Parts: sequence; structure tokens; C-alpha cells
Amino acid sequence: MTTPTSTSAGSEPLRIGLLGASRIAVESLVVPAHDGGARLVAVAARDPRRAEQFAAEHGVERVVATYEDLLADPEVEVVYNALPNSLHAPWNLAAIAAGKHVLTEKPFASNAEEARTVADAAAASGLVVFDAFHHRYHPVFARLLEVVTGGELGTLRTVRVQMVMPPPPEDDLRWSLPLAGGVLMDLGCYALNVMSTVATALGGVAEPVAAHAVEGEGRPGVDARFEVEVALPGAVRGEILCAMSDPELDFSIMVTGDLGEAKINNFIKVSTDDRLVVRRHGEDERVEHLGTRSSYHHQLDALTAAVRTGAPFPTDAADGVVNLELIDACYRLAGLEPRPTSKG
Repeated sequence: MTTPTSTSAGSEPLRIGLLGASRIAVESLVVPAHDGGARLVAVAARDPRRAEQFAAEHGVERVVATYEDLLADPEVEVVYNALPNSLHAPWNLAAIAAGKHVLTEKPFASNAEEARTVADAAAASGLVVFDAFHHRYHPVFARLLEVVTGGELGTLRTVRVQMVMPPPPEDDLRWSLPLAGGVLMDLGCYALNVMSTVATALGGVAEPVAAHAVEGEGRPGVDARFEVEVALPGAVRGEILCAMSDPELDFSIMVTGDLGEAKINNFIKVSTDDRLVVRRHGEDERVEHLGTRSSYHHQLDALTAAVRTGAPFPTDAADGVVNLELIDACYRLAGLEPRPTSKG
């Protein structure tokens, strides 16, 4: 089946406003929007000079003074929320109240209670509220699910997601508890989403059964390293390691069965490595290339189709609630508190 492009899913380009002039926005939205013909109508940031520079560098049509002004802009129909984690839920709610569709960076909220509040508002509004787990929209991840459920690996044994990276700078928002930081929020949310998606494909749910966290030095309550054991349907064991304390970057998924294994080397940035590697016992390794078009481009296609044609999409608000429920459960299993509810 041909995947629609941002313009083919509807005759009118999406009109997008950006909350925050964030670094991630360039790769996750700006480039796909320009490639797909979407309009970047406006940007708002706490620092007006930063917003002006961002708009000039990345082809945003105008700068508005405040986040409220962006939500009130009649030309903006989709709000991209790339603010700090603690501001995801409050501004997702504000965007919904303003009648805007939402593309929100993950995690969807600071905790499950906040996520449920946003999901209730989304359901009542009829708007598209889209959780930006972009890996879900790339063919390499879809193909892995086919291999997992198709019997090629035999009886499944383990699903392992490893997400490790070097430490962020000392003043990085990911080290802040009030801003809902921690490695489980930053990287682990992806890993838990993978586990939940695999569990659904296997006909059940993912259930964390054990967790261990290592807090950052001098940063009580903020996890720098996290390990989780997850029970998946059919007695399959899920294993998660996420850390922002390792010298190298590794964002891989490995699925093992009694007949072999399958691996994606970097499911977050498939544009750099689009391989699905399948190794079956007694057979030569098979490498499938699924395309280096970025997962962010595929995500914008899905968002456009959802807004323009009402097409279904898997990373909706209900899926965001599931992810935050898993995150909160892991924090509690590890003896830490879930991230605090935002004060706005």
C-alpha cells in the first residue's frame, strides 16, 4: 500500500504552529514539513530573540509574542508542543480548548493522572491529539511486528529494547525533577511503547514486574539509568535498559525466539540505518532494507491523513495514557515517585 505524502492526504497543506523553538523541532517537524509542503505558520518561545532566529533559519512565517497568542492565531490549525515534559499536559489541554489539533512530543504528560485528563479532553473535542512516537510509523518497525507475529522466529522468548546514550549537559532539562526529567521519561517512554505495541500484537498487554533505577549523582529522584523486566503475552520476557550515562549510543530492538532472532539497530533514527536483520538457526543472515526516509516524515504523513481525512492512527491520546501508566508503574517498582503534576 502506498503511504500518502503530507500533501496527497488532503488538498490543503497543514498549517502548523510551534510551541517552543526547540532543537528537536528541526529534525522532527521542520524538515518533514518543508519536504511535504506543510506550512510552518508561527512560532512562540519564552525568549523572543530565539524565536526570531529560529523563524529566520527555518522558514517559519512569523513569530508571535506568547504561547497564548499562538493558540489564538486563526491560521494555526495544528499545534506542535515541543516544550519541556512538565508543560506537555497543560499546553496540550490549552490547545484542545482553543480548538486546535495537537502533535505533542512524548511523553504525553508528566504522569498518568495528567495523561487521563488530556485524553478525556481529546475524546470530548473530536480533535486529533497525536503522541509523537514516530518509530511506530516507519516500515522497519511494522516489518518487525510482522516477523514477531508470523512465526518465523518460532516460540518467542525475549524482547529486548536498549536505549543508552552519553550524559546530557549538567544544565539539561532532562536532569530536572520539576520539569519531569529522568531517563525513563526521555528514553524509557520509547522502550515501554515498544513493549506495549508488541504486547498488543501478541494479543495482550505489557506488565512491568521488576525495575531498578540509579539516580543521577546529586539529583535525588531523577533517574540516570533504568532497567525494567516486563511480562508479555505467552510467557515472553521483556527486557529494557535505558541510560543517559553510557559512552556510546545504542537504540536497538532485539527479539529472540527458539528458531532465531531479529534486530533493528536504531529504531529511533532509521534514516541512518534502515536494516532489519533476521538470523535463523542454520540459515544465512537475512538483511531487509526498509527505507531511509525518516520516521518523522512518515509520522507527518499519518498526522496529515488524520487531520484531513479522519484516518485512524495508533499513537492517540488513549495510547498516551497507557504509556504513562507503564512509566508510573516502573517508577513505583523502582522505589521512586512518578513525576510530579505540573503547576502550569
